[in-house]
Amino acid sequence: MHPTLHPRLLNSPFEDPCLYIQFLFENYSILFDLGDITRLPSRDILKISHIFVSHTHMDHFLGFDRVLRLCLGRDKILYLYGPAGFLKNVEGKLSGYSWNLVTHYNKSLILNVTEIHHHQMITRSYDCKNRFIPMEPSIEKPFQIDVAHRPGWTVSAAVLDHGIPCLAFSIAEKFHINIKKDGIEALGLTVGPWITAFKQAILSEKDSDAIFRIDDHRQPGTSVGYPLGELCRNIASITPGQKITYITDVAYNDVNAEKIVNIARNSDQLFIEAAFMEIHRDLAAQKYHLTACQAGTLAAMARAKHFTIFHHSPRYIGQEALLNAEAHQACHNWITCNP
Repeated sequence: MHPTLHPRLLNSPFEDPCLYIQFLFENYSILFDLGDITRLPSRDILKISHIFVSHTHMDHFLGFDRVLRLCLGRDKILYLYGPAGFLKNVEGKLSGYSWNLVTHYNKSLILNVTEIHHHQMITRSYDCKNRFIPMEPSIEKPFQIDVAHRPGWTVSAAVLDHGIPCLAFSIAEKFHINIKKDGIEALGLTVGPWITAFKQAILSEKDSDAIFRIDDHRQPGTSVGYPLGELCRNIASITPGQKITYITDVAYNDVNAEKIVNIARNSDQLFIEAAFMEIHRDLAAQKYHLTACQAGTLAAMARAKHFTIFHHSPRYIGQEALLNAEAHQACHNWITCNP
C-alpha cells in the first residue's frame, strides 16, 4: 500500500512545533500547529486548506502572518480551528494591519475560523474584501469530536489541559483505495487523471450502479462507461485508512491521559510532545508538559503502531537520544506488562 497521508515535522524537536501533512496525488495539505514555518516553501503553504492550532502560545501561532501574507489576493477559503479564545486571537492578528486597499482586489481570501470549547463550537467567517470584518453572525453548535470533514478523511479534536485549553488532533482516512494496474490493463485502459476522479467518487460513496465515464485513449473524443461498483471490483482493493495523531503541550493527569489515549487509539503514527526527562518530572508538571517517559507510556496505552516525540526543552540540546531512549523504554515496559 502506498500511504496517502505523508506527515513531516517542519522543525527540529527543539524548535517550534508544526506538522505538515501532504495528501498523495492531491493539490492540498493540512497543518497541525502554526509556529515557525519559514522552512516550508511558499508553494506548499499555498496548498494548505485546513490549519489546526493546538493553542496560541507564540511558538504554536507565530506563522499565521506568513500564511496570511501569501494567501492575500487569491481566491481561497482557508479553514482554521483553535481552542477557547481563538476567534479573539485571530481578530487581534487581523486588526494589526490596515486593509484600505483590499476592497479593490479581484480575488478574495476568506478565513473560516472555528473556536472549539468543551461543549460548543463557534464559527465565524472573515472576508478579505470586507477588510476581514465579519458580516454574518457567528454559527454556534454543540461540540462534536469530529470537527472537520472532507471526502475521504475526518479530523477529530479533544480539549486538553495546559493551564489553558489546548487541543489534540487526529486525522483518519475513511479507507484507502489501492489501484490494481493489472486490472486497468485487463480493461484496456491507461492510467490517467480519471483515477483521481474515480477515487473521489468512491470516497463520496456514490451509487455503485452509477455510470463512471473514462476517456477512451483508443478513440480520441469518445469515452467508455462502467458501473462504479463493477469498476471498483475490477481495478481497486479497499484497505483500512491511515490515522495520524498530534499531541502537544499537555499536563500529565488522569483526565488528560484518558482523552489522549481515546483520540490516539490505534494510530498508525503518533506525534507526541516530550518536553522533559523523567528526572525533571516535577518541572514538567509545573509547566503543564509531558516527560519522555509519560509520552512513551501514553503511546503504548493508545496502541500506536509508531510514535515520534518532539517539542523538547532546550535544556536537553545534544541529548535527543536520551529522550528517545526513555520514551521507547517506557513504551516497551508498559506493553510488556500489558500484552
